[in-house]
Amino acid sequence: MCSNRDMNDQPARRQRVRRLWNTLATMGMLAAVVAAMLPCHAAEPPIAVRPVDHAELMDEVAKHRGKVVVLDCWSTSCPPCVKEFPGLVRLANTHPDAIVCLSLALDYEGVGAVEEVLPPVAGFLDKVDARAVVNMLSREEADAMYRKLDLASVPAVFIWRADGSLAMRFDEESALRTLGRPFTYADIDATVRDLLTSAPH
Repeated sequence: MCSNRDMNDQPARRQRVRRLWNTLATMGMLAAVVAAMLPCHAAEPPIAVRPVDHAELMDEVAKHRGKVVVLDCWSTSCPPCVKEFPGLVRLANTHPDAIVCLSLALDYEGVGAVEEVLPPVAGFLDKVDARAVVNMLSREEADAMYRKLDLASVPAVFIWRADGSLAMRFDEESALRTLGRPFTYADIDATVRDLLTSAPH
């Protein structure tokens, strides 16, 4: 049973509750206004990876004549490739108007459908935010593409001059022969800088 004191306190309690609800409502409206004022960032679309054969790859290289073209041949199963690949992303972001950076994943081994290897390739490219790079996946089995590119293994990087001629090729064999060590993106950067400096303006 309520005492007289409790009954006398009820109007005051109701007033306090009403004030609390009004405060919460005001805070809710303020939160909605602030949220509406904040810029809306749509989720980034998934990284696009285009399956290509050797002829389509060479067409993509030729399409960018007039700019220096850098092609990184790699695979998700190759630790040195994965380690160095962010260098290609930095290169693409550093020189967005002067060079075109391409990547060719050689993950397809000819077993099953090429689409089955797309998720891990796209997942890695998304992780390193390779949106400034033209990303491709060999739809020819890896050994066939190796033969057509005259490669023994990856990683390998090809660099073409703006006139379409091949300026440099970095792979394990050529790097050991010319550098005495595996190549890194510091070597790629230096070659690209030389080409950009020597290019006619």
